[in-house]
Amino acid sequence: MKLYLMQHGQALSKQDDPERPLSREGVEQIKWTAKAVHRLGLNFDLVICSPKRRAHQTAALVCEKIRYPYSDIRELDVVLPDHEPKELLKHLDRFDGENLLIVGHLPHLSRLTSRLLGRDGDTVRFENGGLLCIELLPEGNLLTSMLTPDQLRLIAGG
Repeated sequence: MKLYLMQHGQALSKQDDPERPLSREGVEQIKWTAKAVHRLGLNFDLVICSPKRRAHQTAALVCEKIRYPYSDIRELDVVLPDHEPKELLKHLDRFDGENLLIVGHLPHLSRLTSRLLGRDGDTVRFENGGLLCIELLPEGNLLTSMLTPDQLRLIAGG
């Protein structure tokens, strides 16, 4: 299985809006990311996001571009920022698809990546709107790609 991890796009500050939806820049950023995902020919059997608005908006923008049904996006509390990765990993054991996209937050995504790669601490530095892929293999998990927002924008033609 290939597990794609994406941090939500840039969001408004808590002072601007306590719910922290995507900012205008964040929406544009994710549109570029979504276009790159489409150009790369990526499709997902399942899209999971945190219930926080900014993560759901990010997932929705990507899904719209790749024609993944909006109604099939699953919001799970186990993707919230402070949840332990092991809680999400229990859900992954029940998933039998090939490609899974998880849209979430820090520090959760960083901890999840470290755990999947058998490392301590922060193994990789996530950026808003970036995309990382880990292939889950019986002999050990493998980080197969990590694309920054700038790289995704270039792929998208921007």
